[in-house]
Amino acid sequence: MMNLLFKYQFRKVTKGIVSCISVVWIIVFCSYGNVLADGAFVKFTPKLQRAYFEIQKLRIQTARNLIDEERKQNEDNVLIAYLDNYADLHYLMISEDKVAYKKLIEKEDSRLAAVGKLPDSSPYKRLFQADIRLHWAFAKIKFGNEVSGAWEVVKAYKLLDENRKKFSSFTPTLKSLGFLHVLIGSVPENYTWVTKVLGLRGNIDQGIKEIQTVVAEEPFFRQEAELMDLLLHAYTLQLGPKQLVKVKQLPKDHPDNLLLHFFATTILMKEGNSKEASWYLNEAPSGNEYITFPFLNYLRGEIALQQGKYDSAFAWYTAFQKDYRGFNYIKDSNLKMFMCKWLSNHDNEALPFIREIGNEGSAIIEADKLALRMAGEYTSGKITAQQKILYKSRYATDGGYLIEAQNFLNPVSENSFTSLSDKTEFNYRKGRILQKSGKENEATPYLERAVVLSKGASIGFGASAALQLGYIYRDSGHKTKAVQAFKTAMSYKKYEYKNSVDSKARAALTEMGQ
Repeated sequence: MMNLLFKYQFRKVTKGIVSCISVVWIIVFCSYGNVLADGAFVKFTPKLQRAYFEIQKLRIQTARNLIDEERKQNEDNVLIAYLDNYADLHYLMISEDKVAYKKLIEKEDSRLAAVGKLPDSSPYKRLFQADIRLHWAFAKIKFGNEVSGAWEVVKAYKLLDENRKKFSSFTPTLKSLGFLHVLIGSVPENYTWVTKVLGLRGNIDQGIKEIQTVVAEEPFFRQEAELMDLLLHAYTLQLGPKQLVKVKQLPKDHPDNLLLHFFATTILMKEGNSKEASWYLNEAPSGNEYITFPFLNYLRGEIALQQGKYDSAFAWYTAFQKDYRGFNYIKDSNLKMFMCKWLSNHDNEALPFIREIGNEGSAIIEADKLALRMAGEYTSGKITAQQKILYKSRYATDGGYLIEAQNFLNPVSENSFTSLSDKTEFNYRKGRILQKSGKENEATPYLERAVVLSKGASIGFGASAALQLGYIYRDSGHKTKAVQAFKTAMSYKKYEYKNSVDSKARAALTEMGQ
């Protein structure tokens, strides 16, 4: 049960937060000076400062070389163990190298032990231990070790909570603790009893305030705290206009930072703005000094698919699979390659890719699970040529190409489709296009129709429609209707994106005081 509590929340933020949460701590080391103990000490030397920034830019090998040089001179500096972990985590999250994961995970205990040599009087001791455990929580859950990863979260929380009580004026603790308060506070309601049993206290408002306290009171940490705030809103809550401006500005301020370009690209795509996302993707720095990052080609394929450039998309997905050595997004990219051919009416050329879905890759993330289900549905005849219009409109809408998405649907109506799921999706797509176009009043009837059609059925489009209705009602001041809509969204049973929808609905209700 506990692993279910955390795995979906962590997977949502893996692409962004896991890389950037580490950003938070480096300035902490610079600001509070050195901590000396018998043998073990913390000192942020110029060489280690540079190593950190190289990791942040995803120039991992350069960073490792700098860390090794420092190790020869100051092997008792426990910051070395922390940065070793920091570099390894970035490598694992991007490469998904299973062989390296098995080797590197064995180093967790020795790194925790190195930090453990600091005296209990040092606020760094629990801070470093908690952060290392959080890093491994992300890695373990990503690599399928969900129970172990969940326990890492519990241990990290307790370390941070103890550190806050013991060193109440040590503001850096609030960064990771605030992150966990938001994470735990947004879990689906039916899991909250687990957090109480484990002694975990989640509160979204408290967590955001803790992070923003750092922004307001610690000039050294302001940018890192702002980044944490952006990531939490992007992957768990909702981004506001001012936050989107910051997302776009960070890579421009740091043009040699590949991580920030990746962050801006994925967030803008998530926000349905692939046109702007493509700019950041094209401007991302490259070269031999940066870690190999095949997933960028996957993102290029996604944008081309949304634009209806099926040949170009197919080429990018092919390039992704050629260079990628990981296990996630293999099934999904095979599905997308199928779509590139199928939506171009080359059905026979599409068949090999739909068949490969069951043979390659893992089914850990929601996208791969969906691909596996769709492969089964296509093979059984449940996906028909009638649905090509819906898929074209869906991809265009996801990318923010709303005129094109509307044009796909203009020639058809609900009655053009035969299955209940297709009818529900048609209404959901129409509603979302209008909603994203700023026409909430026109969108509402379509979204409401999607909810009515899907009542009593496990149709995810109905749940998503209810979630969007909740946002519309909330923003227009109809609190009672918003609360009911969010609760309706959480009432749907098994479907691929249930945990994502549930957590967003739960977060919205919490923010409304429900």
